[in-house]
Amino acid sequence: MTENTAEAWPEPPLAGTEAEAILGALERQRATLAWKCSGLDASGLQATVGASTITLGGLLKHLAHVEDSHFARLWLASAAGPPWDTVDWESTPDWDYRSAAEDTPERLLALWQESVARSRAIVDKALGAGGLDQLGAYTTRSGERPNLRRILLDLIEEYARHAGHADLIRESVDGLTGEDPPR
Repeated sequence: MTENTAEAWPEPPLAGTEAEAILGALERQRATLAWKCSGLDASGLQATVGASTITLGGLLKHLAHVEDSHFARLWLASAAGPPWDTVDWESTPDWDYRSAAEDTPERLLALWQESVARSRAIVDKALGAGGLDQLGAYTTRSGERPNLRRILLDLIEEYARHAGHADLIRESVDGLTGEDPPR
């Protein structure tokens, strides 16, 4: 994985627009995950802490799935593509976490980076066509549709929840701690 330096570390603008602040916060969360997973071999990406079975590799694959499924399902009202479209999620709801042990570190990183790139492209196109209040194509049973703001905020929340897992796991692997890359 690419190491992030303090100079390149994504920071939301202090006084930007709402869209800039939301996207900046999301990019900071993505960078945090990338940094916590950087430089590890398969063993490091498969390490666990305590009773938990969550691994850094599992987090990469899970968040790749979250990136793809949030925008496919909520924004486009379509199914996520490969490899997610071949999974029996009913019988294996934690497939992304479990199957990560079968993937190389390079494959996990590529899967996550490709998912992030697809998400960025969808968001760029959506923002080019309007603002955060635009409604996604997905409709709930009660007739509601999520706006782009809600989808992005849910994605930030998902990353933030898992950043704590990544902190603990990475510290157990090699002692790396902290919230920011070394300066």
